[in-house]
Amino acid sequence: MGGVMAGGQVLARTPNVAIMVPTIQAFSTGCLINVDVVTRRRTLSPDDFRALQLGALPHMITGVRAGQPLPDQLLRFGVRFADGAKATTVGQRLDRARLPQDPPPGPHLSLLLPGMSIRSGDDDTGVMTWGLWLWPSPPRERFEFAVEWPVGGIGLSIVELDGGAIAAAAQQAVSYWPESQQSR
Repeated sequence: MGGVMAGGQVLARTPNVAIMVPTIQAFSTGCLINVDVVTRRRTLSPDDFRALQLGALPHMITGVRAGQPLPDQLLRFGVRFADGAKATTVGQRLDRARLPQDPPPGPHLSLLLPGMSIRSGDDDTGVMTWGLWLWPSPPRERFEFAVEWPVGGIGLSIVELDGGAIAAAAQQAVSYWPESQQSR
């Protein structure tokens, strides 16, 4: 069970979209960056609101090709470390994901399936919680975490995350089975 640290980061906010990092779960091998993508209808037509919500599902976007401009509908995340190493979620297909035989060269940022909820009312609101698995654990220094989603009105937005705080949280991780129960 990963050690949890409060993220409390606002990545981006527009009149119809808010993207936040409420928590980060740290493990000895990597960390799970939890990201809430919140949409609200406000002045959007029902069709435009539905299109916005579908755009928050990157695996539903087709036409992403190397060397071509990215579609405006594509929600994308990335990290960049102080040494220049970086990883993004661009090009991942959730429906074709397979576990590799060997770990990929790091860093690697994997987009995990979201949890969703829709709240109806005066201001129809949708909340999608994504998990972004960052492998291996980030360096113990500050690093950049980025989001970009043109259709949501989000230009490239970058915040800094503290790799040292993530490493400290990893020290609080608890094994699901204590060593005495590993072989049972």
